[in-house]
Amino acid sequence: MSSTRFFAMLPAALLFLGGPQAVSETLEKIDVVASRFSYSPSEITLKKGQPVILVFHTRDVTHGVKLPELNIDCAIQKGKDTEVTVTPSQTGQFFGKCAYFCGKGHGSMTLQINVVE
Repeated sequence: MSSTRFFAMLPAALLFLGGPQAVSETLEKIDVVASRFSYSPSEITLKKGQPVILVFHTRDVTHGVKLPELNIDCAIQKGKDTEVTVTPSQTGQFFGKCAYFCGKGHGSMTLQINVVE
């Protein structure tokens, strides 16, 4: 089978296999727990161009993550998983901040994402 024919059939195969959800199930998922006043892990390393799903959780109050360079801006609500698919397009160190005031230590609540080749 030629590569052109294979790629032409790929969308139909994805629909048959479950659509975009089937593709997202194969992505690496990284769990991140937000709590007063930190993220765990507080530092994550991703590869440029490789999509991953960040799964955010909290057990105390509503938190958030705002990291414009990687198009991340989400609320993290108690008892709910918040999934964000990220495909880094540039390398470097990026620092996210909690997007919801969560107490006195709120200003020091950061998440570092390192993107490497």
